[in-house]
Parts: sequence; structure tokens; C-alpha cells
Amino acid sequence: MSFKFPLATSSWGQDEMDAMQRVIASGMFTMGANVQAFERDFAEYVGSQHCVMVNSGSSANLLMVAALFYTKNPTLQLKRGDEVIVPAVSWSTTYYPLYQYGLKIKFVDIDLHTLNYDLDQLEQAVTDKTRAIMAVNLLGNPNDFGRIQQIIGKRDIVLIEDNCESMGAAYQGKKAGTFGLMGSFSSFFSHHISTMEGGLIVTDDEELYQILLSLRAHGWTRNLPKNNLVCGEKSDDPFEESFRFVLPGYNVRPLDMEGALGVEQMKRLPQMIEERRKNGKLLQEALSNHPDILIQREIGDSSWFGFSLVIRPGSELTRPALVAKLDELGFEYRPIVAGNFAKNEVVKYFDSEVHGTLKNADHIDQFGLFVGNHHFPIPEAFAALGTL
Repeated sequence: MSFKFPLATSSWGQDEMDAMQRVIASGMFTMGANVQAFERDFAEYVGSQHCVMVNSGSSANLLMVAALFYTKNPTLQLKRGDEVIVPAVSWSTTYYPLYQYGLKIKFVDIDLHTLNYDLDQLEQAVTDKTRAIMAVNLLGNPNDFGRIQQIIGKRDIVLIEDNCESMGAAYQGKKAGTFGLMGSFSSFFSHHISTMEGGLIVTDDEELYQILLSLRAHGWTRNLPKNNLVCGEKSDDPFEESFRFVLPGYNVRPLDMEGALGVEQMKRLPQMIEERRKNGKLLQEALSNHPDILIQREIGDSSWFGFSLVIRPGSELTRPALVAKLDELGFEYRPIVAGNFAKNEVVKYFDSEVHGTLKNADHIDQFGLFVGNHHFPIPEAFAALGTL
């Protein structure tokens, strides 16, 4: 089915096509020089010391969590049973690595307006048992990291970020994804840049960076420097060292073609973010005072992944009626990420609890959806939304 206003469109041009052809012509398709170039470019863009590309944003979340189990730093290291706080609204693979590593998951409600943490609920949820907070920057909107840092204070609580929907967002001039010890990003087709599939992790911590390099490829030492913080000193014998396994890792390496696409997409990223922000301003002009619909309230500088439409509490408008109108206007739409994730059957496998109630997560689960934003002007979309 085709839509007048789809959720996502391609951001590729001839440069991306040429980059893929160069990799094909080289005959070297596995992770190589193009991935390294993309990692350097991306680290520079976000202002981080290190970047590790993987095969998806989901894998980026997995490796972030795994790395915290293998660090030798006792103030950062997690162990099974440790409590991690998460927002109740996010994608499935925000939560799955926490379950897979035996962590205790505590769901906290979101703010109905920002769609990120309800910060008062977050503050109440933090206890002496809390070892980590996963901040999820939803639909392009960064969290209020000033308040989150105040909540953490001097406690030994690790902050990590799932920034897969918010590449290019900023809070007080600092890029989202760089406030935590590590931050994850996605370069899947429908996101701010596209490398087909792909994900990235950024960090300023040298040891965690080296752990991530090992975990990404089998847990071996091959991609580590000779003197490193994972296994100490490597042998000079390549036959011996190339197949030395020191961590229980994965194979979540990206293709070099994906790295080549990333290099080209980075050249476009600043302008694509700027166009998305222009569209965000037009959305605010069109719907900020709508009597029945709430739009997302921007924290800092959103990169406007998409445009949420949430029926106001107490409104007589129903979601089926809103959906019917969007169908008539030609919009493609989706639930807001995965809605209230705590309601899903899969949670029966988790070691989890809910802090307080999840009334706002329940509300957007029942009365919310989002439509697409793009990296080019879409004035017709805002004219149509103005008729809602």
C-alpha cells in the first residue's frame, strides 16, 4: 500500500550508490576500512572519544549491557540481580539485554508531554538498590539530563542511553547519546541516516571501548591493540593470537558496505537534521493548541524522528476516529514505539517490577500514535494535519 505521507523515505543519492559499488568492486565485504572511517566520522560528529559500529541498534544495546559485566572498574561493573531502571515506553531491545544478563528491571512511567521519563517518578524510583538507569530519548527528543544527573547525584549509578531514535538531538549544546557512560544509535532504514541495517555505540571510556571491540567479534583479541585493558599484552605470534578468545562475545560485526554508506550519509546528516527541525517547527505551529491532540513537548533540541499525536485526557475524540481521519488524509502511522511495554506477554520472563503506576504509558498505549517526519520539506503534510 502506498501512502501520500509515508513514515520513512530513502535518504540515499548517487554518492551512496557509488560507495556500494566501490565495495563490491573491491571484493572485500566484511568489516574493514570503511567501517573504521565511519566510526571516526561519527565519533567526531557526536563529540565522543570512541565509536564502535555493529550490525543494528539492538546489538548496540546488547553490547552496552554486556560490557558492564566485563569491566574491571568496580564502580561501573554490574552483576546478575542488580536493579536497572527503564522507562515503560521504548522498543523491545531496550529491555531484552537486561533480561538476558539477569538484571532486575524496574519500569517507570513516562511524561505524557515529553514522552521521556516522568522525572518525579524517576526520582522516587531510585533506591539504594539501583545500579543503573537506562535513559531512552524517544522520537528524537533528548531527556532532561540536568535533572537526571541531579537525581543520580553522588551515588554509584551508571547512566546509559538508548539514543536509537534521536541521532542529532542535543541538550544544552551536547549531543544526546553522550551523556551516559555509553550511548547507542541506529542507522536502520527508517532512522535519521541509513546504512541498511546498522548501529553504533559511543563512549569516552577506553576500557569499555576495548571490551566492545572484543565482544563485537567473537570475544577474541584480534581487534585489540597489542597492549590493552582487556587481556593485557597480546602475543606477537599472529597464528596464536588471532584465535585467542577472552570474553564470551558475539558476532555482530557490520559489513564494510554499511560502513561505506555511513561515510556518505554523515556528509548529509547535519542538513537532514536541520530539515527535520524545520518540519518540527511547522508541526508546532499547526497543532500546538489543538483542543483534542497533544504533540510532543521538545526538551533541548529534538531531531524529530517522527511526530506523535496523543489524544488529550478527557477528549471525546477516539483513536479509531483519529485513525480514520489519517487514513483519509493519506498518512501512514504506527503506535508510539511499542506503547506500554510492561503490558506485553514477554515480560512474564523478566525479573521485573513496576514503580507506582504507569498511567501515562497506558494512555499513550491506548490513545497515541505517530506519523513520519522526513529530511526534506513536507508543507502539504502540515496543511493536512491542520485539518484534524
